[in-house]
Amino acid sequence: MKNDTVDKLVIFLAKRDGIDKLVKTFQYVSKLVHWHTEATHPDIANRIKQWEVASGLSRKAFRTGRFLTGFNALRRSPGSTPTFKFLAVLANAGEMVYFFFDHFLWLSRIGTLDPKLARKMSFISAFGESFGYIFFIISDFIIIREGLEAEKKLVTSKEESKDAKESIRKIKADRVMRLMAVAANVADLVIGVADIEPNPFCNHAVTLGISGLVSAWAGWYRNWPS
Repeated sequence: MKNDTVDKLVIFLAKRDGIDKLVKTFQYVSKLVHWHTEATHPDIANRIKQWEVASGLSRKAFRTGRFLTGFNALRRSPGSTPTFKFLAVLANAGEMVYFFFDHFLWLSRIGTLDPKLARKMSFISAFGESFGYIFFIISDFIIIREGLEAEKKLVTSKEESKDAKESIRKIKADRVMRLMAVAANVADLVIGVADIEPNPFCNHAVTLGISGLVSAWAGWYRNWPS
């Protein structure tokens, strides 16, 4: 029997990335609601702020050990060409720094470590995150470009075989997934910049809220069972 929506939701939420995207949605929806209600309904805004903070801390707990993902990616499949291997090392190194120091940020935020460490851990974690995302974005754009060139060759060849049609379908599906990844990475890069170099645009609640939701919902799309 084919999986229905409930089956797919159960599978999605059984994944660490799935539950992370759900809680990330809570985190950034609550950020936008807090911004909207802060001036007119401060009591409601304070309760919403607690939801936002709790969601952010929960996500950090869920990501325990996540830095090993980047290490394993480099160990198992670093890339098919020297260029992709180079980009993979830089991207995954940045992501490993992000997730590793995020452990200390979480512990300082909940009071297990000195709360004064939080700012420094946040900066290091955000810097690693932003550094890594730049190279993930570059890699995805290169692959998208290669896919477009391969698709153009198949279309101009006017080959009507089943294999050619299937190849085009796969290229298009991969392109959509990579565009979702780029959208998520760009959105997370904005959030990272807000930590590294605070500024009125990146640190505005609306900018952070929309960026967080773009990242979360792109993650939903990429991780949703087919």
